[in-house]
Amino acid sequence: MFSLCMCRFSLEIGQFQKIVGGLIELVDELAKEAETEKMKAIGARNLLKSVAKQREAQQQQLQALIAEKKMQLERYRIEYEALSKVESEQNEFIDQFILQK
Repeated sequence: MFSLCMCRFSLEIGQFQKIVGGLIELVDELAKEAETEKMKAIGARNLLKSVAKQREAQQQQLQALIAEKKMQLERYRIEYEALSKVESEQNEFIDQFILQK
């Protein structure tokens, strides 16, 4: 009877060890999957930060370009006004020259 109980106990311990072993494997797999997902999330977050920094740098470059183009436009406007004045003076001179003949 004692040996029968010991045999049964050994079988139950063996089954328990299998169940626990399976549970440990499952927990290990879940831990690996969680770590993989964590790494993916960290990678996505880093990519998002990188994209945000690139966008900010691009925005600063575009703002600098806009400021440069505004200055260029102002120079062209001043040059146009000066050339228009020269043209007007030359036309006036030509008109006076023609009238004197």
